[in-house]
Amino acid sequence: MRHLTFLAAGIACAAAPTAFAATVDSPWIVHVGAHVVDPTSHTGRLAGMHASVDSSTRPTFSIEYRWSDAWSVEALAALPFRHDVSLAGSRAVRVKQLPPVVGVKYRFLPHAAVTPFVGAGVNYTHFFDARGRGPLQGANVDLGDSWGLAWHAGVDIVLAPRWIATVDVRYIDIDSRVKAGGARVGTAHIDPWVYGASVGYRF
Repeated sequence: MRHLTFLAAGIACAAAPTAFAATVDSPWIVHVGAHVVDPTSHTGRLAGMHASVDSSTRPTFSIEYRWSDAWSVEALAALPFRHDVSLAGSRAVRVKQLPPVVGVKYRFLPHAAVTPFVGAGVNYTHFFDARGRGPLQGANVDLGDSWGLAWHAGVDIVLAPRWIATVDVRYIDIDSRVKAGGARVGTAHIDPWVYGASVGYRF
């Protein structure tokens, strides 16, 4: 029985790359999953106080186009993330943000059942619906939008000829100029790590 189990596993591993290669002429992949945006623990000083931003998890989706076996371009979007900004340990602002990323990916083993990849791209983060809380209750708070580089790495796992599971991590450069009551109070260096998992369908 043990030999049969090993044989079945070997056949599955050998078949997966062949099945994947059979759909190589289908360049489009749609991914649906979830990501955690985890800002750096120290985001700078705002109004002379230590600032921090908490993490947020939201559903994400992306569309990817493979122009060759190894190279592809991907656009990632998500439902709005929501963060609390704390000053000196006290929650001061609640804000929502949308951080779409467009980037290029390179797969090291494009025909294997498990293939690692790396990538790089550009992020645009739009902050909106900022509301003062605690010490800034009632204040007009504004967080400026941000452009920055985004680095990407992960692993694709072939589940079936058209289905792929992906786990990935990104590092995104996000800096936002913060105003309270119309006066600039500093720059929030959010610079999050973004961890995620998704399922993709190739069509």
